[in-house]
Amino acid sequence: MSGSAWSTAGDHRFDVNLSILFTELPLPARPAAAAAAGFEAVELWWPWADSPTPRQSELDALGEAVQDAGVRLTGLNFYAGRLPGPDRGALSLPGEESERFRANVEVAAGFAGALGCTALNALYGNRVDGVDPAEQDALALENLVLAARAADRIGAVLLVEALNGPESPRYPLVSAPAAVGVVDEVNAATGLDNARFLMDLYHLAVNGEDLPAVIDRYAAITGHVQIADNPGRGAPGTGSLPLEALLGRLRGAGYDGWVGLEYKPGGRPSAEAFGWLPR
Repeated sequence: MSGSAWSTAGDHRFDVNLSILFTELPLPARPAAAAAAGFEAVELWWPWADSPTPRQSELDALGEAVQDAGVRLTGLNFYAGRLPGPDRGALSLPGEESERFRANVEVAAGFAGALGCTALNALYGNRVDGVDPAEQDALALENLVLAARAADRIGAVLLVEALNGPESPRYPLVSAPAAVGVVDEVNAATGLDNARFLMDLYHLAVNGEDLPAVIDRYAAITGHVQIADNPGRGAPGTGSLPLEALLGRLRGAGYDGWVGLEYKPGGRPSAEAFGWLPR
């Protein structure tokens, strides 16, 4: 795929992930930068990697920055440790990290709800040496149920994401079926039917999955989509993924939600990383 503008870009609603783009700016300045680049919506990993419960003044400052910029917060991660990095989630980790996740649930949901956010992402967490995977899975379901109920209280969906095995070898959800299986378990446990699959086309591509087949099978249970090209996790057009065609297929399968731009700007200012989008 070339780097030229997509002819069908207007068929999609794109938001920009402020945890991987515009990181050359302080966090409170990023929403306005996204707005200046033409975006109406943003998403975030949990911004305070070392604190699941930051000071209220920090929460307020970021919330005001989003509101002042006139953008919408469409997605937010629950606390997941330090990203990008080896942590890859906290909710299935016995001990302190799981407790930190639980402490974060109401804080994150309250922050998201105040900004009208409709999707909360809960990264599953790595396998831990010496701990039975079944024990981790039971803990994960318990915490995902807690998160799903918090999301429901603010009218949001809970997202469960598959990552890729090469970059996250200890993360157990490295396929679409694995992540959707957890979605089904959470919905069965809560009866709320608000758990959904986060379809990240970059991660699935790195895993070698048949992306058209994944789209056809799971579009109906998908609550959010994220994209980056592969290889390299750069902007569309920097790799070989037919992202325009894949998003067109998603649209044809009935997905009309937000598409998050979760790619690296590639050694240039983030504002220059959107040339593939028509203006």
